[in-house]
Amino acid sequence: MSFALLVYASAWFKRYYPAAFCAGLLRAQPMGFYSPQSLVADARRHGVTTREPDLNLSLPHATLEPDPDSEGGVAIRLGLAGIRSVGQDLAERIVAERDAAGPYTSIGQLTERVQLDRPVVEALATAGVFTRLGPDRRAALWAAGAAAATRAEHIPGLAMGHDAPALPGMTTFELASADLWATGITAGRHPIEFLRTHLNQLGAIPADHLLDIPDGTRIKVGGAVTHKQRPATAGGITFLNLEDETGMANVIVSVGMWRRDRQIWLSSPALLVRGIAQVGQGTVSLVADQVTPLDLKSLAASSRDFR
Repeated sequence: MSFALLVYASAWFKRYYPAAFCAGLLRAQPMGFYSPQSLVADARRHGVTTREPDLNLSLPHATLEPDPDSEGGVAIRLGLAGIRSVGQDLAERIVAERDAAGPYTSIGQLTERVQLDRPVVEALATAGVFTRLGPDRRAALWAAGAAAATRAEHIPGLAMGHDAPALPGMTTFELASADLWATGITAGRHPIEFLRTHLNQLGAIPADHLLDIPDGTRIKVGGAVTHKQRPATAGGITFLNLEDETGMANVIVSVGMWRRDRQIWLSSPALLVRGIAQVGQGTVSLVADQVTPLDLKSLAASSRDFR
């Protein structure tokens, strides 16, 4: 009964307050079955806008901001603590200094007020936190080294390298790659969107079309591997989830197939899987009979796997 109440309450919040529900889950990480990337991707499919972390707008944790174009009238603003190399303590220092002395106006001013190591400044730049201050991500990365060497006791204006030369802007693929490296979350687009044309050419079916497939049909699906499970009661069968920009697909891997292609199953962040669709009672599972790695290059992210 207690678990039923938790399920009902969670479903109610997810239905009527999807942005707040997702933000709450992000604030509680690490926890649960789904990664932050999967949580944000699901919220996006339900109309919720997610915004990248911002030096002067973000708190350490995920928060909500007014947005009439987002479901429920609010968007999710990602927090600073979720950025690689930053963490909770440093994010709280950055926010506390901002609250005490006012908004930051440049990368150099941030490092004058809060002492930061170079990897931290580079991670902040990669995550796009300085974008509203003027420099795009390439320019911010250029300035990160000089900024990290700046200290409050130094004579102002002597640090070299803050001003980047004219640099080409990042493509949407490069921006998504930077997001995933820095925060583990692509706020704007799902990584598999960049492979959709290729997947269509291979005959892969988007996850949101799987319920239209007749039971017993041999099909292909492609997506990022979000997690793998091997329950003790499943007789060695492994269950995977593949996620694309439209949803998730359940994949069932037999013991024999796992042994045959073990290295691919274990090491590939994204897969193209062929198999027989099992359709019934509003769900679809794919019983795999063939697997091929998909190349996501720098967009690779780790799945959540069984131990």
